Amino acid sequence: MSISQRQEIKQTQSLIMTPQLQQAIKLLQLTNIEINEFVGQEIERNPLLELADPSKPERGDGKAEEIQNNSVSEKLDTATLASKDDLPDSNDEPLDINYSEYLEDNGINANSSEYEQSSSWGPQSSKANHFEFNESIEQVIEDKVSLNDHLLEQLNADISDPGERLIGYNIIHMLDSSGYFKSDISSVSELIGCDESKTLEVLEKLKKFDPVGVFARDLSECLTLQLKEKNRFDPIIQRLIENLDLLAKHDQRALLQKCRVSSEELIEMIEEIKSLNPKPGDLYNNDIAQTVVPDIFIKKNNNYNWSVELNTDTLPKVLVNRKYSSLVNNKNSSDVDKTYINEQLNSANWLVKSLEQRAQTILKVATEIVKQQNDFFSKGIKYLKPLTLKDIAEKIEMHESTVSRVTANKYIESPRGVFQLKYFFTTSITTYQGDNSLSSETVKVRIKELINNEEPDDILSDDKIVEILTKEDIDIARRTIAKYRESLNIPSSVIRRRQKKPYK
Repeated sequence: MSISQRQEIKQTQSLIMTPQLQQAIKLLQLTNIEINEFVGQEIERNPLLELADPSKPERGDGKAEEIQNNSVSEKLDTATLASKDDLPDSNDEPLDINYSEYLEDNGINANSSEYEQSSSWGPQSSKANHFEFNESIEQVIEDKVSLNDHLLEQLNADISDPGERLIGYNIIHMLDSSGYFKSDISSVSELIGCDESKTLEVLEKLKKFDPVGVFARDLSECLTLQLKEKNRFDPIIQRLIENLDLLAKHDQRALLQKCRVSSEELIEMIEEIKSLNPKPGDLYNNDIAQTVVPDIFIKKNNNYNWSVELNTDTLPKVLVNRKYSSLVNNKNSSDVDKTYINEQLNSANWLVKSLEQRAQTILKVATEIVKQQNDFFSKGIKYLKPLTLKDIAEKIEMHESTVSRVTANKYIESPRGVFQLKYFFTTSITTYQGDNSLSSETVKVRIKELINNEEPDDILSDDKIVEILTKEDIDIARRTIAKYRESLNIPSSVIRRRQKKPYK
């Protein structure tokens, strides 16, 4: 067998995702905060991009999309929506085109009249931008001092020795978010380079800091520190603290034996424990919370149908600067300048179109979700329909993965509250008749109702709940009941029986 070298030509086909397509897909799943950060970075990089001045009136009347007779209107299914997932590519225009024909005096506006922002149910569409932002749903970041800062202030005021301050500084920065110190004393001492006895001495001083309970090693010590501060720590309540596991199990008989008190005294001690704070560090800001702002509003219009509208306050309004783009056709511009401007202009137009498509795709998906969950918005949680990403994708002729990206980290404000779009996608529970199916969330609500209304002398086991739901034509297994109950943080029937028969 001879070995030789030779050249061959082989033709193959493969799918290659361009950087522009990857970026466009990424835009779909960004939150409103992230999309504004991304646009800000693009504006810094591209001299042809600028944000529209919010003080200047927008052109166009912000026409609203319509849903006639519970179906999506033709306006919502235009080519600009790229309903087949054809995201815009930065190379879809030749570089030598005369862009001045297409640029208006004020530039290309991503929020122009062609940039549809809303849809509505019924014969008449509502005016765009008619929603007022509900300030109450915004989770505003409070101007609180952090736990670390609060403790460091006390450290500087109460401990003057530099060595002890250094030890205290390191211990403070080892606390968890609830204020507990769970690190190993020996490792801390080794890190700082001091004796363990000195570390323990400083730790005992820190335990006197506010809020009471911080620097505790575990829950028992945290509660003990607070009881001592209130001068309520005695040998009897100490025995209760030492048996918190029995308290969690609501084991009255064992607690009475351990504490050697009457039922009335035990109840009083338990109430005392309940008044304490098991997580004292939570009183302070440990992290900066993200502001939750809805991406979509829905509201009943004048015809008592649902209007669906984008929150335009979260959408960056981007313009392409005509002054710089006109340099493409300037005879005095060098070839290098023209090439650079062409590249930036192409990139700018791509971004504008991508932002427009992103907004329209969100609106399209949200509109279909509202259509599918109409009964939920009108009547409540019991009417939440089982829904999958595939159901929405087939209705609006998009790929399932696109719907998944669109609904990621997007919020919708409705008269029933603010929900993540993902909330509306639930599994189905079949009925025995087979002609109907219920959302898993609806079944969870029913389970919670049954347990909330159970009598202390008739606590419902999971098997009993299965029997009740079977009579209501709901086909569900006992293990599914247990799974749903645990997801609702509802304890077992054994623990509920102890809870509802309190220490008599």
